[in-house]
Amino acid sequence: MKARTLKKDKVNIITMGCSKNLVDSEVLLTQLKGNGIEASHESGSQDNNIVIINTCGFIDNAKQESIDTILQYVEAKDKGLVDKVYVTGCLSQRYKDDLEKEIPQVDAYFGTRDLPALLKKFKADYKHELVGERLLTHNAHYAYMKISEGCDRPCSFCAIPLMRGGHVSRPIEDLVKEAEHKAANGTKELLLIAQDSTYYGLDLYKKRNLAELMRRLSDVEGIDWIRLHYAYPTGFPMDVIEVMKERDNICNYLDIPLQHGSTSVLKTMRRGTTREKQEALIHSIRDLIPEIAIRTTLITGHPGEGEKEYEEMVDFVERMKFERLGVFTYSHEENTHAHSMEDNIPEEVKQQRANTLMEVQEQISFDLNQEKVGETFKVLIDKKENGYFVGRTEFDSVEVDNEVLIDASQHYCRIGDFVQAEITDATEFDLYGMVV
Repeated sequence: MKARTLKKDKVNIITMGCSKNLVDSEVLLTQLKGNGIEASHESGSQDNNIVIINTCGFIDNAKQESIDTILQYVEAKDKGLVDKVYVTGCLSQRYKDDLEKEIPQVDAYFGTRDLPALLKKFKADYKHELVGERLLTHNAHYAYMKISEGCDRPCSFCAIPLMRGGHVSRPIEDLVKEAEHKAANGTKELLLIAQDSTYYGLDLYKKRNLAELMRRLSDVEGIDWIRLHYAYPTGFPMDVIEVMKERDNICNYLDIPLQHGSTSVLKTMRRGTTREKQEALIHSIRDLIPEIAIRTTLITGHPGEGEKEYEEMVDFVERMKFERLGVFTYSHEENTHAHSMEDNIPEEVKQQRANTLMEVQEQISFDLNQEKVGETFKVLIDKKENGYFVGRTEFDSVEVDNEVLIDASQHYCRIGDFVQAEITDATEFDLYGMVV
């Protein structure tokens, strides 16, 4: 009899959802490789025999996409194309019991904080010495940095605390070490992310310590841009804006999800603020840094949003003239506070309201972009696509904001490099530039 040759395991990690999930997948990838296990992220190769799906459970569409992906790989397992399917992440954390019943072909389900248990399936240990040495799944010139996990806020519509638990900050020393490692490996831009970045430090240092963290990261040699995401507006620490103003390598950019422009809906949402307070905060920030780009997100169709409240939100957007805006429709999520309220606004009305808001924003964005024509900006080149080098100014984050398009037949740029680009033309969401 011939002895059977044992095939070496090859792991493919699939990531659904947001940048916070991407960071978790990168940590998992780093730990697997650090334990000598062959692993890749979203590999197109056919020879991966183990699949780990890092799911999203945030809203209905994301949940469905995660379930479809699980079913796709379970079917591949049934056909003998893969040996094992593991599921981790937010959907798995939130609906583990249901998933085990409905899709029992999955070999094991893990929650958002179960990395050591997942590694044990590979006879691997969590290696603390790899903290800060995260492998990236994209070009190395930018990197997401998760500064904390979980959230303590009581927002009515949000299921994140159910999936991610309470707020836990990462120590400043660990984050600085990670930034130094990234800089040594070619990272020029750090994108700070968290469920709630302005809560940073309250658990570890008994005070909001985001400004100090940004100052320490700003001191790391080789980091040219630091960008702040997901800053909760209630109790916003203005010393963050002071640090942004004093440090050249902290981008004049703030992602601050406001969620609504009607005081009554904000109260129903349990946001702990009013429209007037939000407007005052935006004015205070712009008074300190007039050139700042503010990105926000809004939700249409939350319970309690009548025509009057919706019109208040339209007026809010028209008055505030946000540089960047994303709009989501309300999703009625089990076990959230809002789930006890009646979800009585039809989906098509929610979507129509979202579309109208984005039409208002398109005009605002077009007018603001037209003002940039003739100006010169420092641009970080992300990729080459459709005959253009595609980059971003300090006022734009990866994938969600405006891009600068530079004609590749006229100019040569290296991906990951900064160039000075003069803006020659502009549309609602794109700038066209030439290297100067």
